[in-house]
Amino acid sequence: MSAPYEEILEGLTVVRSPPGQRHERIGARLHARVAAGLDGNAVTRLLPPRSLVQMSHGTRIRPDLALVTVATGKLWLAVEIINSEDHHPDTVLKKSIYEDFKVTRLWMIDPRYDNVELYHGTAYGLALKGILAGRERLQEPLLPKFDMTVAELFEK
Repeated sequence: MSAPYEEILEGLTVVRSPPGQRHERIGARLHARVAAGLDGNAVTRLLPPRSLVQMSHGTRIRPDLALVTVATGKLWLAVEIINSEDHHPDTVLKKSIYEDFKVTRLWMIDPRYDNVELYHGTAYGLALKGILAGRERLQEPLLPKFDMTVAELFEK
């Protein structure tokens, strides 16, 4: 079990509950697969889990997984693994922040239902592109070497 951690969401300090073991296993599995999918990719960098990402002076977040562009350091893929005891900051507050800062991709991974919501940034904000479960494939066109099923992500 990991420790509690802080995020600053639009000037408000939020102390987050420590993620449970299943949350951490899902995160570790996803990090390993994304890292393998980045082999040979010189334009994207995978940050360590829950790295501090400064979106603005008053907003510092810690996504469970973050991909940034090497040239600018800008976050383009954020992944949040929902903690059932502490879901409001991820599902409401941070989702709004990602939308305001025009993050290109957002994945909301929900261990309560073993599904993944995929959002793409548009001129009008984040648009839900799909909800994946079971044997459906989690893929990202901007990461052509990354591919896994949702069932693999949630393996016990």
